[in-house]
Amino acid sequence: MRRLMLTLALAAVAFPVLAQDRSPAQRQSLVDLAYVLGESHALRQACAGAEDQFWRTRMMNLVSNEKPDAALDGRLKESFNTGFASRQTEFQSCGPASRRAELAAANHGLDISKRLAKVMIKTDREPLPTIFEMNATGEQAPR
Repeated sequence: MRRLMLTLALAAVAFPVLAQDRSPAQRQSLVDLAYVLGESHALRQACAGAEDQFWRTRMMNLVSNEKPDAALDGRLKESFNTGFASRQTEFQSCGPASRRAELAAANHGLDISKRLAKVMIKTDREPLPTIFEMNATGEQAPR
């Protein structure tokens, strides 16, 4: 599940377009993705422990790759922190509910990433392949 979201998040930001070159709607999608990364960070830490920095590192990579202007940089970081605080308060321990929330966050991140990637892929190119699919329990299953 985590690899799916990571793959899609990275695909959305791996193109040579900087944040300031994106439309306002695309910039908002980046802010929305930052929120989901924050949620994912809190949910993963609920199960893996506070030392786990997987999604925080991915957020740092997103900011590094996008090179946002100061205003967008602040919005991205605020959105990440808001998503993190929201889920950290709601899920202080690991369990079935936190796993379901993690899957929901992954699906939301998938939708956002697809929107971002779709804009960046020229119509004459094949869409990026999805490497993993989710099974009914929220685990990733290779295609």
